[in-house]
This record gives sequence, structure tokens and C-alpha cells, in this order.
Amino acid sequence: MSGEASRRDVLGGLLVAFSLAPSTALSQTGGEGSGGPPTIAPDLPGTLAKFPDLDAWIRIAPDGRVTVFTGKVELSTGVKTAMAQLAADELDVAIDRIDLITGDTGLTPNEGVTAGSQTLEQSGTAIANAAANVRLLLAEAAATRWGVAATTLFTRDGAVLDGQGRRATYAGLAASTSLAVRARADVPRKRREARRLIGRPVPRVDLPAKLTGLPSYVHDMRLPGMVHARVLRGPSSGTQLTPDLSVLRRRPGVARVVQVGRFAAIVGPHEWPLEQALRVANRGLWVRDPSVPALFPMPAGLLDMRRESQVIDNRRDDPEARGVQQLSARYDRPYLMHGAIGPTCAVALFAEDRLTVWTHSQGVEPLRQAIAELLAIPADRVRCVHREGAGCYGHNGADDVAGDAALIARAMPGVPVRLQWSREQEYGWEPLGPAMLAQVDATLDASGRIVDWRHQVWSNTHSTRPVAAGDLLAGAEVVSSFKPTPPKPIPQPNGGGDRNAIPLYRFPNQTIVSHFLPDMPVRVSALRGLGAHLNIFALESFMDELSAAAGQDPVAFLLAHLDDPRAAAVIRQAAARSGWARYRSAPNRGRGFAFARYKNHGAYCAIALDVERIPDEGRLIVHRAVAAVDSGEAVNPDGIRNQVEGGIVQSLSWTAFEAAGHDGARRTDYDWSTYPILRFADAPRSVKVEVIDRPGTPFLGTGECAQGPTAAALANALASATGERLRNMPLIGRSLPQT
Repeated sequence: MSGEASRRDVLGGLLVAFSLAPSTALSQTGGEGSGGPPTIAPDLPGTLAKFPDLDAWIRIAPDGRVTVFTGKVELSTGVKTAMAQLAADELDVAIDRIDLITGDTGLTPNEGVTAGSQTLEQSGTAIANAAANVRLLLAEAAATRWGVAATTLFTRDGAVLDGQGRRATYAGLAASTSLAVRARADVPRKRREARRLIGRPVPRVDLPAKLTGLPSYVHDMRLPGMVHARVLRGPSSGTQLTPDLSVLRRRPGVARVVQVGRFAAIVGPHEWPLEQALRVANRGLWVRDPSVPALFPMPAGLLDMRRESQVIDNRRDDPEARGVQQLSARYDRPYLMHGAIGPTCAVALFAEDRLTVWTHSQGVEPLRQAIAELLAIPADRVRCVHREGAGCYGHNGADDVAGDAALIARAMPGVPVRLQWSREQEYGWEPLGPAMLAQVDATLDASGRIVDWRHQVWSNTHSTRPVAAGDLLAGAEVVSSFKPTPPKPIPQPNGGGDRNAIPLYRFPNQTIVSHFLPDMPVRVSALRGLGAHLNIFALESFMDELSAAAGQDPVAFLLAHLDDPRAAAVIRQAAARSGWARYRSAPNRGRGFAFARYKNHGAYCAIALDVERIPDEGRLIVHRAVAAVDSGEAVNPDGIRNQVEGGIVQSLSWTAFEAAGHDGARRTDYDWSTYPILRFADAPRSVKVEVIDRPGTPFLGTGECAQGPTAAALANALASATGERLRNMPLIGRSLPQT
């Protein structure tokens, strides 16, 4: 199902809408929305510009419940809660009367991929302004009914009131109207003092079911008559499995073998017999895929790869500036796994020549296009519905497993198919976060200021998210096979491998070069933060080294090179809350500080770490982590804290311990024993996050703002603790099991 007709057919009920009366602001509202991109309606904010009709976003049912639609999805970041807050507050209804439908190609606006910390910036802005539109239109409808001015009315708890005893419910006002009307750009949002939910901590709407063990994830789905499946592949990307399918067909519990070209899967009524059969298949023969080149030794091998170089920033404001000291350093990171706690999973049903796939993909719309091409059916006969997965923050195997399930479901019409990868398949086949290398050079003048800066970064692409059949694993296995979309860099200002390579600091002279590496001997794609993790690690580590060379305090050194007052405020807040000025070092214990504005247009984040290195034990103790973050207007401050706290822990794991092994021909890590993440014993003993709320300013993406600053702060703290500067991740080495 797709389009507006299918939305109405599926949902039924009455969609709220009103004729466009002249704009009249309610007495308790105020403030203007921010401008949006010049698309269908360039005067509207966020993704409302692309989908300006209000029935794309909001429905009010006869019982007064409000349904809100968003093309973005919940990835355990709390965005469902934040968007429910926005809608409930702007509409003046209780949050428990909001139902949110996310990421459904048959029902929700096409908002692309949930990525880049842009959900509130795009969809949240759209929902808030659409809700404000609906609220005003409801008041205008009541004003027309009662023959009064809309400015004399107010709203409360899902109703319009006149203060004289008359009350009209939203459901009643909606009964004879249609919401297929365009939003108005001049409708103000509520004033700050009139808000009840925005800017306040609200408990996560998705957590009660998860905490009580109720079905919450796609893994939990059970449909009548459902069968289970396992896909057959070699040990890792770059290999091909050659199993004896006749033996598998005779295995107990294997009801069917589905084969399409080199794609093969086993199907049965229960999972465990299939898992046992999969282990038998994996003992079969496999060969190396000859089309995949051998991997160069990393990270130096990145310098030997074919490159496409581009100068992405070149400023010469003071070419006559004289330097007296030059410094250079090289930083790198290895390939990284997503390390999702649960392997990827999908459920698919092919019935009546239509396919429905339940998936935890971050991009249901582009996945829909890829699957339609894979199955050679029209896209309007494919529906992808998001269901939460076990965590990812990037492009793992969720899209691939959806394509696998779709192929099996087509071979078994009318039968729901649940396909889950094994842990070994997850580690062997998911795209990795790319290995990266950065070279930074700078010149200091006699006063200790930076007068020239040069940053170079080498990286593969940071997105091979599926837009066509060839981008799915199954696309290369079916007959006739599909070729993958050629890799390409993500352009600035967001950037991919060069994300955050351009400093926010003001240097009189600087040159930033991005070396894009188009050849991918290892399958790579988006990992949370993309290139910002390595680039900020390099930038802020080098700033720390330069401050030492200049004989200056690291925090003062950062502030001296900034002209952004919001950046300075975040740095000062983190420094003050961490007690930076009062800190006293101890043997093997030190402090580190780092700052960045994510993508140079997202959230500002500064982090201070107090770290102890345990000699001869191969581990460290993070005694204290203190962060300050400016995400613009804070919808849910607790949600912002959660994201920064999680980002700190995740980045500590990446930066200190993680590295995906490879022997030059194939991957070597297939479970937690060889690729362990940060353990509880290594987690920070204290984490404090200060949120700087800026009501009335645009929402700024928060989910990926902490990874880069945490990495650099850790390196800087270890240098402070030990006197040794570490520039190669992982800084500590692989985490050892705790006993």
C-alpha cells in the first residue's frame, strides 16, 4: 500500500482538516517557526516543506485519540517520546492520547533514512508545526461555529473553550471536516510559558514494554502459520559457500530449501533444528570471492589505495602570518563492528501478489525500492514496516536480512517467514565502520597561537545503504545478479569520511583535504557518527598537543581559537562542572578535555574525563566523565542526557578496545570472545551531563555528538596520566574478559 489513498483505506475514521481561514493567532501562542528547505513548500519548516498537507502528519479519531505519523523511526534514542511531547504540547492533549506511527511505507511520509542526528531537526520540526496548525484550525472552526473571534478562545485537554461555559471537543470539531489541506507558514507555536511538556523530562513511551518483557522488537513477532528460516553463506563477506544442499534437505526439521542462483536458505517450523543444520552447512566447502581484492595491512595500507582527492576547505586570511614552531601527527582507527546485542532479523509475507516486510532498517523507503527491484515487482506492491531491532546506530545487516526474507517469502506465498541471522553471520557479513587515517600539521606563532592548519583524511565511503537491489547481499547472489551502486563520498556540509574534518576554530590559514578511497576490500558502511569519530579524535588530540607545545592550559587554548559564543559556553560549562581549574593529578591518573560541534551545524558537546591507567593490567578506570551539551531547544532534557551518556560509553569502547580482525582474505572475529565490547568493569564510575537549553532556537541533532569528543578526551587524559601520546586506536587493546 502506498500514497494518500492507502493511508485513508488502512486507517479509516475521520481525518482532521479545516478550510484555510485567515491566519489568527490564539492569545496563548507565540513565536515563529524556522524556515524550511526550498522543496514543495519552501516557506514551511522541516520536512513539512516536502509534505505540506496536514493529513500526512496528524489524524484525530472519533474517540479523541490523536495519531501522529513520521517517516523517522525509533532506534532506542527516545525520539518517539520527544515527538509525542511535541505533538501533545502543541495540540494541548495528554501525551497518553498520542499514538505514533513510524516508518511505514504504506502510511507515513517518506523522510528517507533515520540517520545523522536529524530526526528532530526534520521530522520533529514538521510535527510541531503541523500540530500548531491543527490546533489553530480547530479553534477557528469553533470560532466560526460560535460566531466569535478565534483570539477569544483557548484550548485545554483536547477541546476548545470560550471561558463562558462553551466547550467543543477536537473529535466533535473534526467530524465534518477533512485534513487534506496545506499547512500555513504563519502559524505560531506556543509560547514557552504556555508549554507543559516541551523542555521537561518525560518518561520514555517505549520502555515499559521492553522492561516488562512484552513483545517490543521485530525478533518478537509471531504470526499465524509462521515458519522460520536460516540463510546459507560463507564465513564472511568476500567468501562463497558451496554446501551440499541434498544433505540439508534430508536433515530433520528442514521442511524446505529455497534456492535462487547462489542464494540459498533452509526453512522449517522451528528454529533450533535449522540452527543445527546451519552448523552442518558451515562445515562445508567455501571459496574466496575472486572479485574482492586482498586487504592491505592496516592502517598504513590506506595510503596505498587508489584515491580521489578533494580540497574541501582552503582559507588564506593571513598568508603573511609568521610561525616559529611546526608540529605534525598522524592518527588512525581500525575497522569497527556495530556490535548489535541481537543479530538482525526480519519477517516477510508475500500474499495476493503483495509483499510486506517487517524490518528494523533505518530506511524503509529506500529498502522498499531495493527489494522491489530484487523481486522484479512494482514498488507499490512492496510495503516495509519498521519494527525496532536490538540496536545498531548505522548500517548493519538489517537491510540485508530483509532482502533475504523477501526472497524466501516470495517462494512461499501466503506463509509468513521469520529469518534471523546467526551471531557468526552478523559479524561475518554486516558492513563495518571504515578504517580511517588522518594527518594533521600546524604552525604556532611566537605567542602560541595557531597561524596555519592542515588536515588530511583517508577513508572509504561511509554509506552503502541500499538504494537498489545490488546493494543487498542477495542481489549479488540471485540470477541474474545485480551490481552494487558505485561508492561515492557524502558531500559537505554533512560529509562522510571528512565529517568534522573542517575545524570550528578560527585559524587564519587552513587547508583541509579529503582523500576518498573508492575501492573497498572490506564491506563498509555507516557507523554512528561516520568520519566524525576519527576526525574529532585527531583534531582535538592535536589541539591538546599544541596547547602543551605552547605552554597553555588546554581549555584556555581551545577558547582562544573560538569565536562562536555557544561553543565557548559549552566548553566553560563542562570545565566548570568537572572542576577543571581545581584538578590535581596523581601517578598514572590524568584528565582530558575535548570539544566539537557535530557536523559543525548540529549539537555542541564538550567532555572532560578523569582517567586512571592501571599498569601491567591492560585496562583503565574512567573515574569521572562530565559533559555539557547544547542541542538548541531541548524537547526532553532527560533524553538528551541519555544519548550523551550512551555516546560516551560507546565511544570509550570503540576508542579503547575495539578492532575488527582480518587476515587479509577474510574476517577473523565471529563472536564476543574475539570481539569483546567494553565490559561493566570498564564503564565510567560517574557520568554527568549538563544540558544547556535554548528555547526558541532550532533543534540540533544530539545522538552522535559525543563520540568524537569522548575519543579525544580519552587520548588526552591518557597522555596526562602516563606522559605517552597514543594516536592509534584502539588505545588500550582488546578488552579482556573480567573475572
